[in-house]
Parts: sequence; C-alpha cells; structure tokens
Amino acid sequence: MFDGVMRSSFNTLNCPQVHVRNVNKRRALRKTRTDSSLAIQVSSTVLQTEEGGESTKLSQVPGSFLSGERCRIPVGIIGGVSVVSTLIFLEKLVWWSSRSGGESASFIVCNDPAITRLRHPSTDSDQKGIDHYDRYSVIENLRQKRVFLEQSGVRCIVMPCHVSHLWHREVSLGCSVPFLNIGDCVARELKEAKFRPLEAGSCVQIGVLANSSSSTAAFYKKKLQSQGFEVVLPDNPTMEHAVLPAIEALQKKDVEGAQNLLRIAIHLLLMSAVNTIILAADELRNILPPNDPLLKRCVDPMDALVRSTISRGRTSQKAVYHKKN
Repeated sequence: MFDGVMRSSFNTLNCPQVHVRNVNKRRALRKTRTDSSLAIQVSSTVLQTEEGGESTKLSQVPGSFLSGERCRIPVGIIGGVSVVSTLIFLEKLVWWSSRSGGESASFIVCNDPAITRLRHPSTDSDQKGIDHYDRYSVIENLRQKRVFLEQSGVRCIVMPCHVSHLWHREVSLGCSVPFLNIGDCVARELKEAKFRPLEAGSCVQIGVLANSSSSTAAFYKKKLQSQGFEVVLPDNPTMEHAVLPAIEALQKKDVEGAQNLLRIAIHLLLMSAVNTIILAADELRNILPPNDPLLKRCVDPMDALVRSTISRGRTSQKAVYHKKN
C-alpha cells in the first residue's frame, strides 16, 4: 500500500514537504484511496524505496528536511515483512496518540517492499526459521533504513514486525537513538500487570502462540523469562492440528474454520494455567473477531509497542519543548 507517492506536510513542525517517487504510481494511487483517512489525518511522511529494491538515497530528500532542530521527528518506523502489519501499527499510533484530543504522533515511515523477496530457497539451516530469509541481506536492508531514519532526525525507532525483530540486535547495534524492542515492551507491560500464579507453588505462566517459525516463539520466550515469567508453548500436536491449520484455513478464506481452530489452540493453552497468551504472529491476531471473549485472555505485542512508542514520542517532544524554553 505504500508502493508509490504519498505526500503530507509537517505543518506542526514547520518542515518542508517531502516527495519520494516510485515507478508504480498508478497502482499506488488506486490502493491508497481505501486508506485515505489514514493518509489525510496523519501529519507525517512515508518514505519509500523503489519497486526494484534500490534504497532511497539521502540525496533525494531536501537538505532542509534532514537538518535543523525544528525538523526533529519523534518516531521513525521501519516497515517490515508484512505491509499490513505496518499499516495496522500506523493506524493505532495515529488514533491512540490523539485520544485525548491532542495532535496525533509525528513520524517517518521507511518501507521497502523488496524485503519480502529476500527469502532463501534452502531449508537446511541451523537457524530455526531464519533459514527462509537471506540473513545478511535482510540485516543490511534493515540497517540501511535505520541509518536513514537516524539521519532524518528521529528521536526513536521502531519495527512493527515480528519477523524483523529476529534481527533486532544486529540492526540496532550502534544506533544513536533508542530503538524499541517489541519483546521488551510486552514483557515490561506484563510485569507491570502484577499477575498472580493460577496454581499454588508455581510461577506466573505466559503462553505464546506463534506460526511455524520456532525463532519467533524463542524470541518472546527469552524476553519473558528475563522478567521472571514461565513460558508455555503449544505442543507439537497442537501446532500440527490447530495452529498451523488455522493459518492455512485463513489463507483459503475459510474464516469460520480458522476461528474454530484458533479457539481450540487458545483453550488448550489456557488449560495449562497460563495467565495470558501472546499472539506472536500477524496471521493469528486477525482471525478472531474483535468482540470474541477469548481475546480478553490474549495480548497483541504490537499494542504494547504502540503504547511504548507514544510514550517515548511524548517524552521526546517534552524534552524539545523544555530545551527551547
């Protein structure tokens, strides 16, 4: 949906317009009509790489955009493997940051559709799920976006993508601004919730539902264990007969079948006395309807990342205000 031209002005920050071109303009204009509410109400800019995979050059952007204290933008966003996930994150960031009647968060999005094509045909790897991607190319691609956003003047950076976070450590290495980690954000919120164990003599248990990539589940498991939680993952039969078939059913447009299978997987984890369940895959969080009571027992890590991003952005804006005064 970001394939093409998207223009918006930094009215509140007195910054000039940025116009980044893409060869596939007609398709972009057709696609962005359905997301006009997002494009119109956001006082921000989407920066995009070319369809052929070439990175946007810094020289293409006006120098006045990249310098000057007035052009410091609180949030820089690196689009991930899933464009839909990035859009959902942006929508929540805009609406949640303006709930109290204030202005929505200011941000820059750097999205590259080429990253979805950096898949490796080999499945013979010791990296447990990362094997499907050209690891070096993905890290280099994401690192270039990070450097671009740093030089654009952002005060913090986020990646609203479960897969991209598998390389968060490598991509964030040497970053000059805070680079939020979605695992840290959700683990911290769960810690602040002060859950009590559901079974006497046990620790607080958190369930994690991911897709076929064991790396994603391992990523969240490590972050949760660092906060003292015991992590419960679905067993192999549950993955083979409930979780993965639910995702496959959704891909085949069998929404009812996907919902029933995911409910089974959630119920099985809840029977293990978990306090809550992390839905660690884009596919899983879109299966159940918003009013499904089971979602009250689940956590979307992207929501935690949105809240942390808003908090960090407001802190940065206050710091700039106090510095000027």
